[in-house]
Amino acid sequence: MAVLYGADAVYLAGESFGMRSFAGNFSPEELPRAVRFAHEQGVRVHVTVNTMPRNREVDSLPAWLELLNDVGVDALIVADLGVFTLAGQYAPRCERHISTQASVANYQAAAAWYDLGAKRVILARELSLDEIREIRARTPEELALEAFVHGAMCVSYSGRCLLSNYMTGRDSNRGACAQPCRYQYYLMEEKRPGEYFPVFEDGKGTYIMNSRDMCMIDHVAELMDAGLDSLKIEGRAKSAYYAAIVTGAYRHAIDDVVAGRPIDPIWRREVERVSHRHYATGFYYGPPGQYTENARYIREWQVVALITSCDEHGYAALTLRNKFCTGDTVELVGPDMKPFAFEVPVMEDEEGAPLTEPKKPQMVFRMQLPQPVPAWSILRIERDLSAKS
Repeated sequence: MAVLYGADAVYLAGESFGMRSFAGNFSPEELPRAVRFAHEQGVRVHVTVNTMPRNREVDSLPAWLELLNDVGVDALIVADLGVFTLAGQYAPRCERHISTQASVANYQAAAAWYDLGAKRVILARELSLDEIREIRARTPEELALEAFVHGAMCVSYSGRCLLSNYMTGRDSNRGACAQPCRYQYYLMEEKRPGEYFPVFEDGKGTYIMNSRDMCMIDHVAELMDAGLDSLKIEGRAKSAYYAAIVTGAYRHAIDDVVAGRPIDPIWRREVERVSHRHYATGFYYGPPGQYTENARYIREWQVVALITSCDEHGYAALTLRNKFCTGDTVELVGPDMKPFAFEVPVMEDEEGAPLTEPKKPQMVFRMQLPQPVPAWSILRIERDLSAKS
């Protein structure tokens, strides 16, 4: 969905050495198919090899790097200097990009990585736009700069945190963060087991580790003006719907800026139609400060069906994701297409019989749409599923 909705490059991982170990990563058999699909669409593939491996893991790195090299991966995202060196030896056809985990926060660090052979650095999330401008001005033009512009933010410096490992045995630095910074905490006195006392910073609760989501779609022109070559969207632990909508929104925003047009407000509205926490601009305009509201996800839209095919008259085949029925008002959004709303007509089942409410998950049915749309377009409905407490 990221490819179809406008990404220039996608980043993903294999089953080892990646920082998102629970993300449903690619097996050695799946990876070549993913690379082939992306390349057929003119899209680059960047693979994360960005953990800090222990001694016992290093011996298996050369074979993995050779596989990535052989299947045509365009770039490797690394954080560890030893992995960086091995990648140069065993994956010479792959560019080496420096992960945000390496905390590149100044021009000297960026230039040093370039001197060692890096083609790109993914900057530390704590940098302001002014700091990025200075890094761009004081590093070689050939060094590409990339930064995260949309997605979850972490309270730890560049995502390096020991809290999860300490509390749950799941190491965030090895791709297994349990996000204990999001837990709701209480105090319990040693001699009063079972008696829980709420922890309050003020009348609204405790928010010392509270973090909003980053959203920079309103500031794409400033990001580009600061010298960034690539805008990175968090997506590896998100849904296909999230990847599609957010990628499409930023694709159109970038295209508007390049063409000298104001960004169409419809794309700003699109990023509100995915599951997200309250938005902020991260550190780009200075420290974001504490946020005193809750950090629960806002979920106000739900995917109800996916378009698998559509003819030139708008007669489409769909697969069901969630229930909806004739008479509902829904929205359709697709690759390179502005969303539009319409009222659901009477549908048809696979045998052509009238259908007012498809109910079986993944069932195939047909619908007359107001206009032709591309395959992999998404049908969604406004439905508030946000947590209420």
